[in-house]
Amino acid sequence: MTISPLAELSTHVTALLNRIEQAVTLEELLAEEPFIVGKRSILSTLQKSLGALAPEDRKDAGAQLQAARRGVEEAYATRRTMLEEASRALVLEADRLDLGDVVVTSVSVPLAVGHPGIVAVTQRQLEDVFVTMGFAVSDGPEVESDWYNFEALNIPPAHPARGLWDTFYVDLGEPETVVLRTHTSPTQIHLMESAVASDSLPIHRVMPGRCYRRDTPDARHLAAFHQIEGLVVDRGITFADLAGVIETFTHAYFGADISSRLRPAFFPFTEPSAEFEITCTICRGEGCRTCSQTGWIELGGCGMLDPAVLEAVGIDGDEWSGFAFGFGIDRCAQMRHQIADMRALIDNDVRFLRQFS
Repeated sequence: MTISPLAELSTHVTALLNRIEQAVTLEELLAEEPFIVGKRSILSTLQKSLGALAPEDRKDAGAQLQAARRGVEEAYATRRTMLEEASRALVLEADRLDLGDVVVTSVSVPLAVGHPGIVAVTQRQLEDVFVTMGFAVSDGPEVESDWYNFEALNIPPAHPARGLWDTFYVDLGEPETVVLRTHTSPTQIHLMESAVASDSLPIHRVMPGRCYRRDTPDARHLAAFHQIEGLVVDRGITFADLAGVIETFTHAYFGADISSRLRPAFFPFTEPSAEFEITCTICRGEGCRTCSQTGWIELGGCGMLDPAVLEAVGIDGDEWSGFAFGFGIDRCAQMRHQIADMRALIDNDVRFLRQFS
């Protein structure tokens, strides 16, 4: 009859637990570690001897040994934590400074590791999608003159469309009107002017950045928000190219089950113009509060460049054509992560923010 190597397992476990309790300093416990939970432990020796058992007995013996090992390891970890805290308390007491009524000590404060915000992450993801589609990335100033923000985009003074972009004005003591930009479209004007000056057409760019409007915050709007716009100026560009870019982007970013549609609209700087909408990712097109029960969410606008805009920057509309599109980065984050109310992005609720760490 073969005697099981685990016949005295309980005796060995009791002995190991006693060795753990007898260690009164952290140094003593660490010195005992190889013999308690390391390779020189009796439990490691017993583990190697299991191979001598019959196959039908090996499984049960192994389970007993593992249970014993877990108990010893937990006791060792608990004792080590206690001795580490005691050792640290001694160090702190030795380093303690007594300055009269003021006592200075070293206190360990756990530091939380920060991470980029969801809007910043979304912006980088959008840039990556468009870069793989052949676009380059540009940026522009957030404070613009009236010319770049409105007039060069075919929105002259007193034009009714200015009411759509009610914004914040900046008083710089200058005769020229200066505003916080209402869209990233002024960067398009800068790019086209630069391309004409340097004779570097065509243009294939996307322009992300922060914008401002005097909007009342609700489930889909914020007064300070982020946009990404695209601009293509080349020979032979048609509306079909614009529709193809938008559909390709929608599938690449939101997934193959999310579709886009272009709904006729009006923008002063494009003709023809369209609203760019995608299937609501919250309800998957069924209708919900976020999409106002329509099944669709508007991301932004798009259209072919108006000849007046090309003329304003000195581009020959008979030789060159192009399209532009722009949509909200915050809205993309909302749809990508199925956030029902966009105001959650600025509430600074750590319970919400931790979901995206």
